[in-house]
Amino acid sequence: MPKMKTKKAVAAKVKVTGTGKLLRRQAGKRHILTKKSAKRKRQLGKAALIAECFTPTYKRMICKE
Repeated sequence: MPKMKTKKAVAAKVKVTGTGKLLRRQAGKRHILTKKSAKRKRQLGKAALIAECFTPTYKRMICKE
């Protein structure tokens, strides 16, 4: 059986932490920023964890077990 190929689109958007959790960027900080509060924009700048139920799927896509 051939090796699994990495899904490059997913690999570019996801970072694996030292404990094996996956970090992602938050949506909503690209445009229409004038109506959003400074607090909201600041919090959207921080990375968020991918939900535990999706972690095995994403790890399979980026070939990191």
